[in-house]
Amino acid sequence: MLDLLSVSRMKRFSTTFLLFLTILTGGFSQEDKITLTERKDYYQYDQDFLPASFHNARRDSLRSLMPSNSAFVVFASPERKRSNDVYYEYHQDPNFYYLSGLREPNAMLIIYKDVKNFGDFSTDEILFMQERNPSTELWNGRRLGVEKATENLSIDFILRNIDFMDFDAKLDSLRAIFFEKPLALENKNTLTSDNITGLYSAFESKNTVKMKPKQEIGGFMMAQLRQVKTPEEIKLLRKAILITCEAQNQLMREIDLDMTEYQTEAIIEYVFKKNGAEYPGFPSIQGSGENSCILHYTSNRRPFINGGLLVSDVGAEYHGYTADVTRTIPPSGKFTKEQKQIYELVVKAQSAGIEAAQVGMSFWHPGKVATEIISDGLMKLGIIEESYDVKKYFMHGTSHYLGLDVHDAGIYTPLEAGNVITVEPGIYIAEDSECNPKWWNIGVRIEDDILITKDGPENLSISSPRTVNEIEVMMQK
Repeated sequence: MLDLLSVSRMKRFSTTFLLFLTILTGGFSQEDKITLTERKDYYQYDQDFLPASFHNARRDSLRSLMPSNSAFVVFASPERKRSNDVYYEYHQDPNFYYLSGLREPNAMLIIYKDVKNFGDFSTDEILFMQERNPSTELWNGRRLGVEKATENLSIDFILRNIDFMDFDAKLDSLRAIFFEKPLALENKNTLTSDNITGLYSAFESKNTVKMKPKQEIGGFMMAQLRQVKTPEEIKLLRKAILITCEAQNQLMREIDLDMTEYQTEAIIEYVFKKNGAEYPGFPSIQGSGENSCILHYTSNRRPFINGGLLVSDVGAEYHGYTADVTRTIPPSGKFTKEQKQIYELVVKAQSAGIEAAQVGMSFWHPGKVATEIISDGLMKLGIIEESYDVKKYFMHGTSHYLGLDVHDAGIYTPLEAGNVITVEPGIYIAEDSECNPKWWNIGVRIEDDILITKDGPENLSISSPRTVNEIEVMMQK
């Protein structure tokens, strides 16, 4: 195979420039217009994405510039870790999006100059993409999947990315293959230590002590240190949490049914910046209606007009230390009967979990207490029949450490003075759950930041309302 992009950067520039001219001179035809019905499964909240016909035309324009018997291979951007187990909000590679319209990671698009015969089918383009995964989607949001991609993207042939390992892409029969390595996969000069790759390489060459568990031991020692906060750290955490509570309060005062999820995100993050926070500690979660049942939903595009609760899970980062406070509020200003029943059950569980966060108790004890209350409550409401079914609707842990990371380092020993943890039970009843439909699409999470002291737990985020009455009163302001 020949990487002509590496051989001739001028050719790459010329190709890009000609594609740009094609856009400028081609304009949009009537067929480029899109309706919500055409792409409702993927673009269900916004109606002004580029239509599939646009991306299809761009692939054809690219083929017109490619030499005979060649292929163009483009990769989706890698997902990038921000810190510990928090990732940056995903941003697609511009070239990949331009040619495919797909906004998901873990994908590769091959565009052939001419139609190739692959035995069972013939095509001049193949997209390899990630398949649906209910477990992952519960945490991170919906995936398009091969079936819906075939309907919505107008790409001639689509396979799962795992299929590529055993697939003969006919690359060895081509005269030229145009491609670029994804930018986030760093390939630095290891002959110098002015970059992190070279620096680590130099360290490895000098390190003659090959003690196998050295990395694990180092991490364990740091976790021991970081799980107990000093007064200086607690002061910064208090500041970050106070800013976050004010943001939640401002959201309660301003929200109404004419808004969208992203407008509430703007209110939250405006208050962060206004009060001196450098960053959000993690991508702000503003999940309403059906999205309130996605634990780490961050797309934040849905309008509130269709009803439902809003789960607002946010944290300001101040001088490196991050808060993590969740409030669940009704954009209408009032909880419905069913929403109130679920909400008050979560409040009850959380209050008991906070009270259980005492010095000397197991780190997991607050979660055990909260889970038992939710299980009993769901059975009384007729949502579950057996206590073990609670995991259908409360499927995550109740606590984690808080500090320099939102999910901070720690070794999960019994609670001790100086620990800062969250207590965050929740109930998430997604559509099509095995219960009365009146409960569907009700998602509730309440999260507070708790300082463990010898005199008992201190709720550092108490300044933001958390009961039904307090929230409804605040929303009237």
